Amino acid sequence: MFTGLVQAVGTVRSLQNLVLTVDTPTSAWPNDPWQLGESVAVQGCCLTVVDSSDGLRFDLSEETLARTSLGQLAAGSKVNLERAMRPMDRLGGHIVQGHVDGLAKVVSVQELQGSWEFRFEVPAGGERYLIDKGSVCLDGVSLTVVNPAGSLFAVAVIPHTYEVTSLSDRQAGDVVNLEYDVLAKHVEKLLESRN
Repeated sequence: MFTGLVQAVGTVRSLQNLVLTVDTPTSAWPNDPWQLGESVAVQGCCLTVVDSSDGLRFDLSEETLARTSLGQLAAGSKVNLERAMRPMDRLGGHIVQGHVDGLAKVVSVQELQGSWEFRFEVPAGGERYLIDKGSVCLDGVSLTVVNPAGSLFAVAVIPHTYEVTSLSDRQAGDVVNLEYDVLAKHVEKLLESRN
């Protein structure tokens, strides 16, 4: 489980034959070595560390490439990284599983006086999970839904988030990994079973 609070931005070294290799900043976790088999959210997608001797290496599946934007990564791409939450950690964002529901399209990015407004479009049917001031996870970043209207919604991105995540690289026409609030999905399933 994750919180959607990005801890570092890594750089893709390569993506070949279903293997993703990411270089991480040396200052990110100097006293907490990577563990073989640990879960890491990479652009919001929960992946398993299979080697950490020279960068982080992750095996990908065809399902992961089909459902996420990871297949579009190239050497030099910036990726948001978050290690799995420990029981004693603060839940500063919202409950994020790293299970990508699909792709949201960036409709527009507008710089305001002290922040950025990003507008997104979600796939058909996803609008039912968008509530004003509800939570959504985009490329691994926990954000608050603003003014949802049909399949469109906005998020406000403060300077800190813009500077320390890969959102600063996104522009209109790009796609991002999208995870709806898991609580909303569970409530929907429970209500369906009662009817």
